[in-house]
Amino acid sequence: MPRTMLVTGGAGFIGANFVHLVLRTYPQDRVVVFDKLTYAGNLENLAEVADDPRYTFVHADICDRAAVEQAVTEHGVDTIVNFAAESHVDRSITEPDAFIKTDVNGTHTLLEVAREHGLRYHQVSTDEVYGHVADGASAEGDPLEPRSPYAASKAAGDLLVHAYHVTYGMHTTITRGTNNVGPFQYPEKVVPLFATNALEGGRLPVYGDGLQERDYQWVGDHCEAIDLVIREGVSGEAYNVGTGTSITNMAMVEVLLDTLDKSRDLIQHVEDRPGHDRRYCVDVSKIEKLGWTSRHTPREAIARTVQWYVDNPGWWEPIKSGAFREYYEKNYGSRAVLESPGA
Repeated sequence: MPRTMLVTGGAGFIGANFVHLVLRTYPQDRVVVFDKLTYAGNLENLAEVADDPRYTFVHADICDRAAVEQAVTEHGVDTIVNFAAESHVDRSITEPDAFIKTDVNGTHTLLEVAREHGLRYHQVSTDEVYGHVADGASAEGDPLEPRSPYAASKAAGDLLVHAYHVTYGMHTTITRGTNNVGPFQYPEKVVPLFATNALEGGRLPVYGDGLQERDYQWVGDHCEAIDLVIREGVSGEAYNVGTGTSITNMAMVEVLLDTLDKSRDLIQHVEDRPGHDRRYCVDVSKIEKLGWTSRHTPREAIARTVQWYVDNPGWWEPIKSGAFREYYEKNYGSRAVLESPGA
């Protein structure tokens, strides 16, 4: 069945990759990208589809209900896919208000419009809602125990989506993805930040001892999982999406440096961030039963991502100046360098 999707946050990292997937895979589908174009939104991410008649762009904020209503009615939208979010943990620690506004209030606005118009609704969430997982893997029914303002705002959005399904009978689904890497990721995130720093001959500021564990997944794999859940997922359900394998941040750095043939001397251990979760790992058996399997291991995803930044300096070099440089100095410039990172 052809769909007309309102893809909020579609000019951002994961959203743009999802738009490319849909337009490439489904000739009958139409996509309306709805994006505020904050610092991490970039229309260059959608340049390849800009002339596709099945693609439309709307510059607006998901908190603006009138704008959402207008986009839905003008374009005959039947499905809302919500990628729009403030998503960087470090920024949430210093600027939590923006995260509550977009990730909670914005989600509520979208749900209200979806309820009023009888739309299919999908929420793109994160494994960080489960909080630190010392052992084993988080399953979809586990308690949500977020430990950062970002994670808390996403958990609140998830709970709203579930409540709207239960209360109003809406057709909703949620995916909780692990750490995505790949094309178009804003270089505040660790893999593109470290890759571009290394390419510039700069330091790689590793938090603490660098033994925090993460599941790094290729963004294209994640987008395929989201697409499958939208089309075949059970209403009211959440699905974890990841490789099912965690590696340490130090292992990530080593893959990155090996891919670039750069020295380990670029590594600089710095003071850890507050409330830094030590480990994430999710059980992906539920979505595998739906028919999805990750195509890349974390190490393959990291290496492929690094190569994209090698091949696309014209995309990231203009970003790493101006406001980004100010943010970088604010976030990392005052952190103490650790001589004994395990201490």
